[in-house]
Amino acid sequence: MKYRKGQRIITKLATKVIETLRPLIRISLLSDTHSHIDDQVLKLCGGSDEIWHAGDIGNLKVTEALSGVAPVRAVYGNIDDHHIRAHWPKHARFYAEQVDVWITHIGGYPGRYSFHVKPEIYTKPPKLFICGHSHILKVMNDKKLGLLHMNPGAIGKHGFHKVRTLLRFAIDGDRIKDLEVVELPR
Repeated sequence: MKYRKGQRIITKLATKVIETLRPLIRISLLSDTHSHIDDQVLKLCGGSDEIWHAGDIGNLKVTEALSGVAPVRAVYGNIDDHHIRAHWPKHARFYAEQVDVWITHIGGYPGRYSFHVKPEIYTKPPKLFICGHSHILKVMNDKKLGLLHMNPGAIGKHGFHKVRTLLRFAIDGDRIKDLEVVELPR
């Protein structure tokens, strides 16, 4: 397509305006609630466009409470019963803006992925791979696969963790940005 000089400037300006107006998605990411959700966590998730839960929900009342704050995406974990497993999948793979996201409960981490995810993660890696289970907060790049790995730790009160944690971040187009670690006393 041929543009005149003035048309190119207007096209570039329109593109910048569209990029500026495009809303970024604010995410609260948590895991391992083990049936515990409190007002402090709900308040911290306020202002999120979506809340993602990486398994070991414990009770559907947890995701019901979270959905009162923002839309929820969740997966079930190893402690979750048949009611939770009927409501939430084992794996959730979707696009948030232009970011390919995969959430599962037991996924491992770069260099030590779980056998449940190995075949697919090596043949079709997402841009953002999220899991829970370990109760250990981890955010790390997998340079070999070109993905960002996130484990928000545990926000519930059951388990060996000494600090309750969750992550907040934004997705803007194909970029993951503004990562924030939130720590709460146990």
